[in-house]
Amino acid sequence: MTAAKNPLVGVLALQGAFREHVAALARLGAATREVRQLRDMAGIDTMVIPGGESTTMGKLLTDLEMLEPLRARISGGMPVYGSCAGLILLCRSIEGSEQPRLGVLDAVVRRNAFGRQVDSFEADLTIPELGAEPLPAVFIRAPVILSTGPEVRVLARVEMDGAERAVAVRQGRILATSFHPELTPDTRFHRYFLDICRGAA
Repeated sequence: MTAAKNPLVGVLALQGAFREHVAALARLGAATREVRQLRDMAGIDTMVIPGGESTTMGKLLTDLEMLEPLRARISGGMPVYGSCAGLILLCRSIEGSEQPRLGVLDAVVRRNAFGRQVDSFEADLTIPELGAEPLPAVFIRAPVILSTGPEVRVLARVEMDGAERAVAVRQGRILATSFHPELTPDTRFHRYFLDICRGAA
């Protein structure tokens, strides 16, 4: 049996917390490339879309003619992980918005669901796929997932207004979170994504 290939991880670096993702992946020994234009996508095996401003990122992806090629790569099977704004861009529907998005994740999302920057918070989440120890999660102007299609598996939820809302989901090779694992020392979520990329999860 041959060893699983170590993927070259593209990290979208147009705006937002991309450096923190690069650092988290580097701690796991992953090779990364910051993606700022279409030619940077050549040769990458997977993509991370960081948190930031989803409207700005969607506009830049459109203006740089990267939106459609990236959608095609993901639809063709390239693994992708989106955190916060990245989750918003991945979803097929954004409540109250027609902003540019990739639309590859069968879910409906609400932006800024927990309020403004001052309403940011941290929570310990139980995610069985990552083991028994709770995962520390940082929520900053975070979205929540309102509904999901049949192929989407919910990995973690938080309580909001008396309801349990999804904040981490997986649809095949598409992974998305409302929170920012890159802002904590815990690398289990990035390791989980790399395992997906290697076909081990």
